[in-house]
Amino acid sequence: MSGELERKYEVEIQKTEEKHKFTKEFKLILQDAGLMDEKGKLKLKGVSPKMLKRMKQEFVDCPVLKENIQFIQCFICPNFQSRVMGKVFCKGDPL
Repeated sequence: MSGELERKYEVEIQKTEEKHKFTKEFKLILQDAGLMDEKGKLKLKGVSPKMLKRMKQEFVDCPVLKENIQFIQCFICPNFQSRVMGKVFCKGDPL
């Protein structure tokens, strides 16, 4: 075994200077998963505040949803495997 993650897609991470707001539906998903408090503050384990700020300004062209989504939405997706050198490894399973 080569130790490679089995993935269907390698997706480029893109940056934007704009602050993106989470949709109400996505906020509810984050709160239900325990990743956001009632005040709307994200709390992802193992992610520093500095990295979180950077992640909020990144997005990916999701091959599964066929749309641009915020990187944080990609990060918590069950298809997310790893982030390596500006790319996301995605399993590509249907959601």
